[in-house]
Amino acid sequence: MLGGDEFISSPPRKTVRFGGTLTDILLKYEKGETTDFELLKHQLSDPDIKDAQIINWLHEFRASVAYLTKELEQLVSILLKLPWLRRSREVVEEYLGFLGNLVSAQTVHLRPCLRMIVSQFVPPRITIREDDVDISDSDDDDENVSENFNTCHRALQTVARYVPSTPQFLMPILVENFPFINKSERTLECYVHNLLRVTVYLPTLRLQILELIIEKLLKLDVSTPQQDIEDAEENANNSDSEEKSTEEGLFDMEEDEERKGNKVVSSRSERMAHPLAERLDILMTILFSYIKDVCHVNGKLDISNTKDLYRDLVSVFDKLILPTHASCHVQYFMFYICSFKLGLAEAFLDHLWKKLHDPNNPSVIRQTAGSYIGSFLARAKFIPVVTVKACLDLLVNWLHKYLDNQDTGANAYCDVALHGPFYSTCQAVFYTLIFRHKQLLDGNLRKGLSYLQSLNFERIVMCQLNPLKICIPSVVNLFAAITRKYQLVFCYTIIERNNRQFIPVVRSGTGGDLVQTCTNPLDSFFPFDPYMLKRSKKTIDPFYQFWEELSAEDLENLKKPIKRGTSEDEDDDFLKGETPQNDGVVGIAPNSYESNTRSPVSSIGSPPDCYVPYPQ
Repeated sequence: MLGGDEFISSPPRKTVRFGGTLTDILLKYEKGETTDFELLKHQLSDPDIKDAQIINWLHEFRASVAYLTKELEQLVSILLKLPWLRRSREVVEEYLGFLGNLVSAQTVHLRPCLRMIVSQFVPPRITIREDDVDISDSDDDDENVSENFNTCHRALQTVARYVPSTPQFLMPILVENFPFINKSERTLECYVHNLLRVTVYLPTLRLQILELIIEKLLKLDVSTPQQDIEDAEENANNSDSEEKSTEEGLFDMEEDEERKGNKVVSSRSERMAHPLAERLDILMTILFSYIKDVCHVNGKLDISNTKDLYRDLVSVFDKLILPTHASCHVQYFMFYICSFKLGLAEAFLDHLWKKLHDPNNPSVIRQTAGSYIGSFLARAKFIPVVTVKACLDLLVNWLHKYLDNQDTGANAYCDVALHGPFYSTCQAVFYTLIFRHKQLLDGNLRKGLSYLQSLNFERIVMCQLNPLKICIPSVVNLFAAITRKYQLVFCYTIIERNNRQFIPVVRSGTGGDLVQTCTNPLDSFFPFDPYMLKRSKKTIDPFYQFWEELSAEDLENLKKPIKRGTSEDEDDDFLKGETPQNDGVVGIAPNSYESNTRSPVSSIGSPPDCYVPYPQ
């Protein structure tokens, strides 16, 4: 029993129902008597409605779904707005039963039901007032978010079980509800996570959902150039160091304790300073986790699952990634899945090779495929030397055949528009050699040199098409140094001649025409340049071939050609001091984001390009 004061202060229990049974109310409404119907709508819309009331109403609605035709869509809309997710288990189960009965009897309400479920794929919204402005975003503190998501997926599966055509109606709704990129990181994270969960029980939607997610990730990626990310990180580091120096010596004990016990400190160090890069990092981490989970069953690689997912990802790669210029991070989903099995990496290389040498493909796609081949061969640590050699054979043979057809014809002159795929292939070969030459020569120098000599770089370098003039100077410079060291070809005469004939580019501006030297006429990029997103980087790093800055000794060694006539034993001794292990760090690399041969020291993850002086 309640005391007097308690009774007065407690709200009355709303157990009274007005009007007759639901069937009576709906029949009266059909005859034009709307009083009870309006009362019913009012009761269902009551924010203080109790669990028992909801259960009673839902029980009656389940028995009367035949009456819920299109004419009553306003009433159905109120039912779909009922706060059922954050209620007792009994309410949830009754509501799921109601949804199943509704869509099976009245498919006209399928879309509103799907919209209601999908709207719950993000945390509930809260409103915060700042300076008299309402700022709405997701509520990150809701402890029941995970459980609510599980219930939403049960609801979606229930609907799909009753209506087999659910996937085709669901996909447009998933597209419409995708949050804008300026929404909170948590909102984006939850939505993408839930989209990927849908693919598990509605596999026919997987390709479309992957396309949707990767398209959104690409927009984020191209909106955050690497230079912007670097600048943001540098500014953040400078401000952090200033704060640290200002507060040095204050509260040392508290700081030490915070470092040990507070996870926020470590998570802050993992945050990207650039807000869009932070969102992209979170979403890439989710995508990588999904790829791993789909491909591995009980900790072991499932070949069938992996092949199916690979096919979907290659399809998305062709449609979205290849036509997109200078994306920095999203393409790494192909890099990651290929790391699971060598056969996938070889299939990806073969796929790119077909794109490159097919004359029916647009030139820009062929050139991009060449960039991907070179960057993948150089950077993927999991690709063995035997595969590198097979790819080099394929690429170099194609170059020689191309020269057979072009070198003496009317088009045998240096022109990017005419010979773009040829130059892109040359650059892929040069770039691969820069990264992999030590591994190609490892173990048996004489045999390795014999193989490199068989590639006949001299003909390619000396041809009328003049690839050294078109390829990025940093690549050309290092290729020239390496091939000179091993006496494969002497490039410097051509480089010096090209330097006197730089391709001018006229750019109009308010101050008149400006003539600049174009040092990247191919407009090429290396898609697997160093990955910069801090969290998702941890997934890529174990499979990634890094480089180190060249030491003064390395530069000197590059300037010294090897001596002919040495014995094989001496050759092996010569290699001992400078051949990296297959999983080690490659000593030389150009930075593809700089057109000259010296890149700025601010480049995160990439050392400055080495500058190898011409031999005197």
